[in-house]
Amino acid sequence: MKHVLGLSTLYPNAVNPRFGTFVARSLEGLAKRGDWRVTVINPIGLPPVVMGRYKPLANLPGTAVEQGLEVHRPRFTLIPKVGSRRNKISIAKSVIPIARRIHAEKPIELIDAQFFFPDGPAAALVAEALDLPLSIKARGSDITYWGGQDFAREQMVEAAKAATGLLAVSEALRRDMVALGMPQDKIAIHYTGLDRDRFRPLDHTQLRAQLGQALGFALPDNAPLLITVGALIERKGQEFVIRALPQIDGAQLILVGKGEDEAKLRELASNTGVAERAHFTGSVDHDLLPLLLSAADVMVLPTSNEGLANAWVEALACGTPVVTCDVGGARELITSEIAGRLLEERTADAVADNVNAVLNNPPRPSEVAAVVERFSWDNNAAELAAYFSGLIES
Repeated sequence: MKHVLGLSTLYPNAVNPRFGTFVARSLEGLAKRGDWRVTVINPIGLPPVVMGRYKPLANLPGTAVEQGLEVHRPRFTLIPKVGSRRNKISIAKSVIPIARRIHAEKPIELIDAQFFFPDGPAAALVAEALDLPLSIKARGSDITYWGGQDFAREQMVEAAKAATGLLAVSEALRRDMVALGMPQDKIAIHYTGLDRDRFRPLDHTQLRAQLGQALGFALPDNAPLLITVGALIERKGQEFVIRALPQIDGAQLILVGKGEDEAKLRELASNTGVAERAHFTGSVDHDLLPLLLSAADVMVLPTSNEGLANAWVEALACGTPVVTCDVGGARELITSEIAGRLLEERTADAVADNVNAVLNNPPRPSEVAAVVERFSWDNNAAELAAYFSGLIES
């Protein structure tokens, strides 16, 4: 059995169980095939003085078996907000001793970084120390945001040139990587996966009433229902959906996610006069999300940059059309009005106009779901296994 060591700062844990679940599902799917052994190192950044939200992270076990995978969680020193340029070195120092021990016990064929920054540059140092091939995956903001920071771009391009192979979650992201100076001939496309048993159109009687009761707010059957899924941060654009709400007659809005902008968004909803129509759920259980997506008429995400958002794929799989910005791989999914609409402008008026257009001519859920028929974790794992095998055999 071939052995890959996956390095990912983005990975679920007991403190943040929804953090990077798509990374976990991909690696779990690969391991379930039986031809690759998968070991995960999930470095945990802690400041010099551990306080507040960092305290629970400090108490996580150093090693655990999760969903059949051995997961190691070394600590590295993190200086919040200002220490990003040193994360490469700090992460590598915490990972290399563990990687050497694992390699001695169960020889590793490949080092795999599941996010381009800071994971990629750190993984390049690990691969160099162990003299192993290296793969690095780009997912979106690691390229579109960190690529705009000189020091991060330099680290990422250096790591990309050292890597044996690179992955991108969309064709659009591959173009962005090449524009930064990464070698085009190394980049393969690897779309996200999808749990097709969970994410599918659900037509349960009284679904909205049941969800409203579970969540503590009313979801009338005769009113348009919008949902936005993502961290409550400026980049995701929830403010434009809230500002658009007065122009969408009677619509209710569910905001799934948590983040630093929650208080500001709640205040905006109050000032806009839609506080009773805008419902904040925080993070929701993964089993509840497909029900919410199926119950909604439109999923709205006016994001300013993205690779290929899992929220887009999951909504479409539930038969719910998407209104989003023309960023990242959106055009690779929103290929017709069956799938939704792409915003020409990131404004409240544009959101309202496009949402109303979908509501006035709603597509059949089965046709919407067919748009992402090719997405599954089985396909994701098969493609990843073939790609990894190609790297170690080349």
